[in-house]
Amino acid sequence: PGESEGLAMDVGSCHLGGNADAVEFCPHRPFRHILAAATYTLQEQAGEEEQQQQQDRAGTVSLFSVDAGAEDESRRLRLLHTVETAGVFDMKWSPTAPLLAQADAHGRLVLRRLEHEDGSDEGVVLTDVVAGNISSSMCLYVDWNQNADSLAVALSDGSLSVVPMREDRLEVSEQWTAHQYEVWTCYFDRARPHLLYSGSDDCSFGCWDLRESPSNAVFRNKKTHTMGVCCIAQNPLEGNMLLTGSYDEFLRVWDMRSMMKPVNEKSLNLGGGVWRLKYHPNIADVVLAACMHNGFAIVKAGAGDATIMETYGKHESLAYGADWQTSEAAEHNTNSSVIATCSFYDRLLRVWQPENLVNHPTS
Repeated sequence: PGESEGLAMDVGSCHLGGNADAVEFCPHRPFRHILAAATYTLQEQAGEEEQQQQQDRAGTVSLFSVDAGAEDESRRLRLLHTVETAGVFDMKWSPTAPLLAQADAHGRLVLRRLEHEDGSDEGVVLTDVVAGNISSSMCLYVDWNQNADSLAVALSDGSLSVVPMREDRLEVSEQWTAHQYEVWTCYFDRARPHLLYSGSDDCSFGCWDLRESPSNAVFRNKKTHTMGVCCIAQNPLEGNMLLTGSYDEFLRVWDMRSMMKPVNEKSLNLGGGVWRLKYHPNIADVVLAACMHNGFAIVKAGAGDATIMETYGKHESLAYGADWQTSEAAEHNTNSSVIATCSFYDRLLRVWQPENLVNHPTS
């Protein structure tokens, strides 16, 4: 455990209607107070064999309003809208617009637009834009490239798919077998959008050049991780620094200057499988980690060093979803950072403020 367990300030919490596995704050004005929370619930029910697979995996995407500074406690975390859907494994807001992409258990990619309800400043809704069948396997992860003209989807059969962004239809432009087992994550290089990273249950971490067809492996590291690779994140200011998180409980810092042979500079044990990593929107070296059986951690991951700053252990179940709110307040005062986290079987969503990010200059 870190130095400051338990001193975080709780903003609000609530139970979702299903097993909670992903939370994403909208990064775009005027919707930065909006938090999307997703669920994935395996429903045990008898039924026709053909339909069983489809009915089994149900989900929701719920929109909440988050106002950590509200004096009225009831206004700090409010449920605004819920969409019933297939079981959601992952979702991401477009980097350029309030569009939410959803990767689901039915092998579909769904895009929805966040909009104000007619005549209302308070009310918001998600309206369907377009959906596409990506695979007969499950879609486990989705990522946008930086100019939002393309999405990548990681699949449970070991494949990766690239899907050009169109509002009239979503069709796979490329799909290839990247790994032996489930691809848990995929990540576009933020500066070089032709490069796509992936991490898999086969313990490998790889990179693909999308200018080649079918995509060529730039590198494939099979030696470093001892269990599946769950997540990848690139330092927002230092493009040659990547992080990986693995079921083997380590966050690893990578030096990517030699693209063919990345160097694992530093490894930090977080005491639980590292399922999600999210860089702080304003502080270049601060990362939020979802650590499965071991709650959540805030990590300082700079060049050549990684240390735990703070841990958060108020979830009773698998720590899966985690995100930072992008806000004007946090840009001027890092101590007003707001975090949302969710855990699976207890269906719990929590919003909180870390105890101490004060000594960090904003980037």
